[in-house]
Amino acid sequence: MYRRILVPVDGSATAERGLKEAVALAKTCNASLVLLHVTENYPTAPDMAAAAAWQQVMAGLREQGRDLLERAHQATLEAHVASEARLEDAAASRVCDVIVDQARERHCDLIVMGAHGRGALAELLLGSIATRVVHLARMPVLLVK
Repeated sequence: MYRRILVPVDGSATAERGLKEAVALAKTCNASLVLLHVTENYPTAPDMAAAAAWQQVMAGLREQGRDLLERAHQATLEAHVASEARLEDAAASRVCDVIVDQARERHCDLIVMGAHGRGALAELLLGSIATRVVHLARMPVLLVK
């Protein structure tokens, strides 16, 4: 059924539930996981901070991403599910674009991700990475609340 499943991780409780669901599905299908953390660049932050301070902030965000990926990878090892970890920067892209691009580049046939379930009004005003992924992806997307 599914051979490679992309799982975005961001440290949230919903992402953790998405990872657990992906691990269970991967065990059932004998699939491998691609664990992805996307470091988001906040466009206004460089204007408010010196370049050196901004680089330090980004280095900290990348380190935090590596830690999240390591914990997720450890969880897959404990469940006896094969996985690889990817840390990507959103640089000039949206997080949803990076998720979909990585799923395509890594030949994934499913994306499993947590959805925060903010409600229709909040989603309309703030947008939702999960909703955008559903609209952009050419492969199935399983949202876990």
